[in-house]
Amino acid sequence: MSQFSIDLPSRLLLSLEPWRNATHWLIAFSGGLDSTVLLHLLAHLAKSESLPPLNAIHIHHGLQAAADAWPQHCQSVCDALGVPLLIERVKVQPGASLERAARNARYAVFGSLTQANDVLLTGQHRDDQAETLLFRLLRGAGVRGLSAMPRQRPMGQGTLIRPLLDVSRAELEAYAQAHQLSWIEDPSNQDRQFSRNYLRHQVMPLLSERWPQAQTSMARSAAHLREAQGLLDELAQIDLTQAATAHDFEWLGLPSLELASLAALSAARQRNALSHWLEPLTRLPDTDHWSGWTDLCDAAPDASPVWRLADGELHRSAGRLWWLSGHWLRTPMIDAEWQIPASALRLADNGRVMFSGQTPVGPLQIRYRQGGEVMHLADRGHRDLKRLLNERAVPGFVRGRLPLLFRGDELLAVANLPGLDGHLQDGWKLHWLPTDEDQGLS
Repeated sequence: MSQFSIDLPSRLLLSLEPWRNATHWLIAFSGGLDSTVLLHLLAHLAKSESLPPLNAIHIHHGLQAAADAWPQHCQSVCDALGVPLLIERVKVQPGASLERAARNARYAVFGSLTQANDVLLTGQHRDDQAETLLFRLLRGAGVRGLSAMPRQRPMGQGTLIRPLLDVSRAELEAYAQAHQLSWIEDPSNQDRQFSRNYLRHQVMPLLSERWPQAQTSMARSAAHLREAQGLLDELAQIDLTQAATAHDFEWLGLPSLELASLAALSAARQRNALSHWLEPLTRLPDTDHWSGWTDLCDAAPDASPVWRLADGELHRSAGRLWWLSGHWLRTPMIDAEWQIPASALRLADNGRVMFSGQTPVGPLQIRYRQGGEVMHLADRGHRDLKRLLNERAVPGFVRGRLPLLFRGDELLAVANLPGLDGHLQDGWKLHWLPTDEDQGLS
């Protein structure tokens, strides 16, 4: 038995030490070499160590005839090791990349099964890490992409861990042979029309022949890039904290940043901060599409530029950036008059409005701004609504959505704007919740 295979259990145990108190260790078990060795290692460690309960998960994609025999193989392996196995069948959505679609389907199941304080363990190794780095380099990835696969990341309600990223495929093969393990060889892994297979079978052997430590060096570079990405994330948090200033429209419940704080940064820091901010909101733009950010910043001061992204829009208004998506991008329509003034009125694609205090005498109707509206103010006489909105620096995208309360042709109130939102002497105010969620009243 080689030194590598003797040393592997203790190395694995050391790498998993921080997660020894997890509720469950779930092993993503394809039946291939990597996951077979991982499962075998953990099952045997569990005999001498106090580990969380082990459970294996096999995802059956059904993409090829040979795969129909794999669940039975996985079941027999798990039965021999005394590890419970859950077999989940998924339907892979057709698309440009079958690999990506299968991965998305697989990880969707993993996410649904990983509960709070659970750890999902996957078998990717050092060679996989090197291939990932090279693959992403050829696609023009940035620092985040070139940092390759992280050792850990959130998964479902728990955490995904890749404990074998410092282990080579040769070490896994040596362990498997020493313990006479059998595993599945996926025929599709030989199909070199897939980019990863081409790199694995055509490119990596040539690199390793010239530079024997190529995969180790590339995996080390990925680790350096992960560290660099961590520093960029810290810098983004500093810059975003500076830009996350308070404003008068917190009640909109929209992600928002102060533009001046971002504009004071270098172009690279702007992109870094915005990428960090946008990542949970939308698919990030590619390098060429960042010209939209430049156009938004360079637009005339009195303009209301919009940068359209995959899952929403970034608006510039009232000195701030605003992220709009979902119903904020649909034109609101008024369904009917306010039949029962004392209750909340739901507005199509625009939340709801309600009164606090004394309900004004009707009949009442909610309308949206069309232009030319005039409002009578006790201390100022009649004033154009446009001027009143300008005075309060109401963001442009809000103006067509602000609920206006009319009695006949008389504009009684503009929801949520202090001094315009009710009648002081009669003791009532008009409140607008822009979404159907109960955000409370500002």
